[in-house]
Amino acid sequence: MVFTEDVFLFYFLPFVLLVYYLIPYQADPAPGKSRYWMRNLWLTVVGYVFYSWFEPWFVLPMMFTNVADYLFGLYLGRDDVPKARRKLVLIISMCMNLGLLGIFKYGVFTQENLNHLLAAVGQDTFSVLQIAFPIGISFYTFHSMSYIIDIYRGERPVKSFADFSCFVSLFPQLVAGPILRYNVLSQQLHSRMHSLSLFSRGVMLFFLGFAMKILLANPVGRIADAAFAAQHPHALDAWWGVLAYAFQIYFDFNGYSVMALGLGMMFGFELIRNFNAPYHADSITDFWRRWHISLSTWLREYLYISLGGNRKGEARTYINLALVMLLGGFWHGSQWQFIFWGGIHGTMLGIERWSGKKPFYANSPRWMRVSVTFLVVLITWVFFRADGLPHAFSYLGSMFGAGRPGPFADLLKAEIYHSHDLINMLICAIAIAQPVQSYEFGKQLSWGRFAVAFSLFLVAVVMMYTQAFNPFLYFQF
Repeated sequence: MVFTEDVFLFYFLPFVLLVYYLIPYQADPAPGKSRYWMRNLWLTVVGYVFYSWFEPWFVLPMMFTNVADYLFGLYLGRDDVPKARRKLVLIISMCMNLGLLGIFKYGVFTQENLNHLLAAVGQDTFSVLQIAFPIGISFYTFHSMSYIIDIYRGERPVKSFADFSCFVSLFPQLVAGPILRYNVLSQQLHSRMHSLSLFSRGVMLFFLGFAMKILLANPVGRIADAAFAAQHPHALDAWWGVLAYAFQIYFDFNGYSVMALGLGMMFGFELIRNFNAPYHADSITDFWRRWHISLSTWLREYLYISLGGNRKGEARTYINLALVMLLGGFWHGSQWQFIFWGGIHGTMLGIERWSGKKPFYANSPRWMRVSVTFLVVLITWVFFRADGLPHAFSYLGSMFGAGRPGPFADLLKAEIYHSHDLINMLICAIAIAQPVQSYEFGKQLSWGRFAVAFSLFLVAVVMMYTQAFNPFLYFQF
């Protein structure tokens, strides 16, 4: 089930909201239970239903993770556990979570690369066991890991399984984020505010995110798909295609994140912002303060700092930074081009850190700094979108005029330069250039703003029924 389909819009969400607000909360709960534990239990159940809609067995690894980490958390929260045993439990939990992630997400990748190594040394290869990839496993695994790490660091554990499971399986952010850290959401699990103002803001943000996905991301996604599917396109067409992909991935992922933020508000949760005008960044360092904020924050808090951060010398700092970005790239997908993508960003971050967290073009006017940064990001998106490293290098060659265009390159122009394509790309560019983004627009509630959001939502609902292709890009990660 996805947010942009009629089953979710007209059946699932209204029913879940109705039952949620009919469930009473306890003003004076028993010790160890939150006042909203019954509502949290309901959100857990519907989270499992939402997740199993894709494939029923997908809930089994998530349920196993929920139960195991809940028990690990209770044990780590005891005051009588020796330090050595606490560390052992932490290691067991991390191995369990990363092991499940490795099996389901990276199992095929590992087998295929092992076969390549065996073939290179003249050994017999083996048949690759195909392993289904549960949607969103990277996201809920990081949620669960953050909980165990926070408990190990001194946070108090959740006593109620309903509260903990609600944190992991909260359906607005379950399959594509934002990535929640337990220390951010822990208080809201026990006590949160429900108000008409917060609910209305949530509805307005959901409308805006829905419109971004349907009216902006999907139309330009068709351009990107056509360009990347072409064999050796002309240089201008290749640049046009990767520009379309830059628009698509932003409005697709940001649209989902804004909808998740809005849905969270409808249930009293204030989730964290995931995007802050990333294409306004004037350096790669600035870009990573604005793009997928929840992931970059998670990697900094739980990986970079755990590796020593910048506390163990200059050389170690650069190694840690490079390792974090390589793993961040690998987190996105079990293919070499994602590692390459992370390596490029890690290298750029290292260079900027060496020069005082400034790019080599730091003395240029701001418009030029933003343009150069966007150009670098645009080039790296090729590795994110391509179907493997050979395809990425081939596409980059087309962008920079290397080699001859393919025999059908001229036909691509007729597919990606329709008048409505030009209009859609222009609208995306104008929307990105605005100083007020959807998050700021939705912070202040007014009848005028709500009317704008509702109008866009109605148009998007009509357009939804005309679009044959409507997935969220980040579901694959």
